[in-house]
Amino acid sequence: MLSTRNTRVVVCAWCLFWALMTLIAIQDYRRDGGSALWQPLLWEGSSALVISLLWLVQRRATARHAGLLDRPWRWFALQAAWLPMYWLAFVPLVFGIRHAVYALAGQVYRHDPWPQLFVYEISKVSLFVCLFTVIAFGLQSWRRMLEERLRLERATALLRQAELQRLAQQVQPHFLFNALNTISSLMHTDVDKADATLVRLCELLRATLQAGEQAQSPLAAELGLARAYAEVMSARFGNRVRLDWRVGDELLPLPLPALSLQPLLENVFKHTVEQRQAPTSIAVSALRDGADLVVRVEDDAGTLAGAPADTDDGAEDGAEDGGRRGGVGLANLRARLDKLYGPGATLTLSQLAPAGVRAEMRLPCAS
Repeated sequence: MLSTRNTRVVVCAWCLFWALMTLIAIQDYRRDGGSALWQPLLWEGSSALVISLLWLVQRRATARHAGLLDRPWRWFALQAAWLPMYWLAFVPLVFGIRHAVYALAGQVYRHDPWPQLFVYEISKVSLFVCLFTVIAFGLQSWRRMLEERLRLERATALLRQAELQRLAQQVQPHFLFNALNTISSLMHTDVDKADATLVRLCELLRATLQAGEQAQSPLAAELGLARAYAEVMSARFGNRVRLDWRVGDELLPLPLPALSLQPLLENVFKHTVEQRQAPTSIAVSALRDGADLVVRVEDDAGTLAGAPADTDDGAEDGAEDGGRRGGVGLANLRARLDKLYGPGATLTLSQLAPAGVRAEMRLPCAS
């Protein structure tokens, strides 16, 4: 694509240059009292034809030297080696064409003596070739720079994709271990419920594996996974947990990082619900805040041990077991947010009053 575009630019510039040279020749010819416009057209046309053919020969023969663009002196030396071709071929071909056309028209083409003519034309064509060689060097260097930048961008994108895939693969076994621990606990109290939960887990894992194959998924799909996870966990804790889902239908198509809502919910079950016997209310909400999409998971009983309000998940890695640690799930999610959105996305944990913890994920909203 870049090569085709550059070729078009060069052809257009070449044609415009010769069109300008022809117009100047016609203007000078008419100023000198000439009336046969075919003559200046022939002069410039023959020059343009011959030098275009010679230039194409040079370009085709030196195309293999494109790798020397980073060594300009070497590249220019190889191009300069073609100057004798112009010196030997340009004048005989151009003036041969002019003499032939004039003879067909029944006229004689007159010009300066051959020695003087050769010196003048060789000087002119040398200057012309050097000028366009410099232009060609600039265009080829620019094209190479764009190609290198494109390759770098593609390599960066592939690296980011591989990193996201690795992070997503970390989420799946982490989630699976926690869910299996839940089923293991149920096996001692209610085998039928454990069996039903295991079936639900299989369905959930199938959906989770599919979601983990892509970097982003709609909020609707993330809600579906979060609801399924909540059902599995509610089977274990029963009346100890109450969930409230506050998400408007207009937000459901918006993209989120794949497997991003479930770790926020899992954090509540692990560090709040599991640590107490009293009922815990959990609210899952999503809203638009200007150009951002804000997703929140908050409870009414959790605490951030030793952490001030409005801290991020990294601030509490050293919190006591009674508090809430980000752990693998939130650390993983934060890394994926950084890969996908850079500094435009944040993940924070806030202490609520009189009790409770809010996990808030804020990311740029594309639509």
